[in-house]
Amino acid sequence: MNMQVSTGVQPPPPPSSIEDMQLPVVMMRDILLKTMFRKNLDLVSEVAVAICLPRAVTQELIDMARVQKLLEATGTLNANSGGEMGYQLTDAGKSRALDALSQSEYFGAMPVPLAVYREQVKRQSIRNIQITRDQLTNAMGHLILPNSLLDHLGPAVSAGRSILMYGPPGNGKSSISNGIRDAMGDKIYVPRAIEYSGQVITVYDPIVHSSAEVEIDDPNSLRRRRTFDTRYVRCERPTVITGGELSLSMLDLVYNPTARTYQAPLQLKSTGGIFIVDDLGRQAEPPQSLVNRWIVPLEESKDILALQSGEKFEVPFDTLVIFSTNFHPNEIFDKAALRRIFYKIKIDGPCQQDFLKIFAMVARKKGMPLDEAALIHLIKEKYPTIDNVYANYQPVFLIDQMISICEFEGIPYQMSPDLLDRAWANMFVKEEEIAH
Repeated sequence: MNMQVSTGVQPPPPPSSIEDMQLPVVMMRDILLKTMFRKNLDLVSEVAVAICLPRAVTQELIDMARVQKLLEATGTLNANSGGEMGYQLTDAGKSRALDALSQSEYFGAMPVPLAVYREQVKRQSIRNIQITRDQLTNAMGHLILPNSLLDHLGPAVSAGRSILMYGPPGNGKSSISNGIRDAMGDKIYVPRAIEYSGQVITVYDPIVHSSAEVEIDDPNSLRRRRTFDTRYVRCERPTVITGGELSLSMLDLVYNPTARTYQAPLQLKSTGGIFIVDDLGRQAEPPQSLVNRWIVPLEESKDILALQSGEKFEVPFDTLVIFSTNFHPNEIFDKAALRRIFYKIKIDGPCQQDFLKIFAMVARKKGMPLDEAALIHLIKEKYPTIDNVYANYQPVFLIDQMISICEFEGIPYQMSPDLLDRAWANMFVKEEEIAH
């Protein structure tokens, strides 16, 4: 039976009128004035690009501000831009812009109302993705993984529910998380900012979101027909990776008292993508507290955020959460928390056969010729000293060490029992008392 593969996300349609925007009219007018004032713009085409609206809707806003005597036509046609009429702020307009800036420094792209954004989240939900075995295998191509692991991982990713990966360190839990992201492959639309209750919350973050195409702030780009609402940026599905630095406060709205705007928390920025909590158990807060914070979002697909005023509101929670830990789950969670994490997948170290496959693959990639005597020495002499516990990171570590030694000694890349002994000495620290 053929599995259905995602055929692309339906883009958000551009607004066709001021009513279509579903934003407070005063807010739209003020953002228009602030943007023209701050960026010193006077042409409709430039303003349309700056506030990310179609030209017709931008003209409607300008006409409204003119009726209110906040803007006036300059009476000059700009020869460089196809004879466009110029507009400027009147004294009353400048006064209003300054007043609006004192209330909120936000200007530029018009925000998307939260209710409208919710609809787009449904159109591009992470749960709409059906990943096939081939997609997952291709994305993990650089890793040697047992088939049984993909058997567990595939259904977990396709369900778009929470996953807990646990097991000894150095076996690629982070690499597997990144492979899951790569397997998704399609693009979604991330709002530059959303609006709730008259407040602006910025969402698009170039650090988290990789834009799928270059945004050109060029009036000529308007000549191309825009096929989606440019208040959004078309992006790869986002991936937020946090480690030991994750704290509960990072999951709250961030208020900027100077600009009087909010920044979306990490889990809202990761909507439609993946949130990876790496090294769970190494954070200042106990893992149980962190997971308790996720219980409502994971079960109800919604999160609750609070404004400065204390007002709470719901935002969509549409994220594949991957927890990754080197601890046994029973050590860090109670049974109720474990029950709420949908999939628990153990990531073990490789068997000897897979270890040798990884070793050969890394050596080939790095231009290091294999040596049978050195490999026998490694397997028969070195690994028994650590109870034959193999880990995925070890081949890369040992081969990189031997390469560094060869380069220092000025000899061609090679492996030998002696070079392996020198490399091995750097992989582990001998247990000993050190006098302070």
